[in-house]
Amino acid sequence: MRKATLPLDLVLLTRDRIQEVVDDAVQRGRMTRQDASNLVLELVARSRRQTDELLSDLEQLLGIAQGDEVEDGVRARSVERVRREVDRARRATGIAADLPLPDYDELTAAQVIERLKALSDSDLRLVRDHERRNANRKTVLAAAEQRLRA
Repeated sequence: MRKATLPLDLVLLTRDRIQEVVDDAVQRGRMTRQDASNLVLELVARSRRQTDELLSDLEQLLGIAQGDEVEDGVRARSVERVRREVDRARRATGIAADLPLPDYDELTAAQVIERLKALSDSDLRLVRDHERRNANRKTVLAAAEQRLRA
């Protein structure tokens, strides 16, 4: 059984803030760029898992299993409100951030690489991290990394 998360144990850090802190550590020579990237990816992965666990716990507390039909309108509205708040928190932290390239998952690797040229560093990191978690196309990852180093 999972230990319940206490509200006072929760903190909210945006992905950009985490990236800013580790970039500063890299500039000061306290860690390597690779270690910094790995740290950010691990923190984001852990926060995704914790967010999913929290949502699951909230649904369980409300007596709703995902996919169950709800007859009680009040309870259904409560669950929907909780889901909206969790989604809002995910967007705020960059966990489920909208990608800067519309219809990203439908683009070919060549199309993505061409469009990387117009992106800021923070948008490049979003695309790179999304690519790693999903299609993991080596050419796209290499192009994103090269742009970030430039």
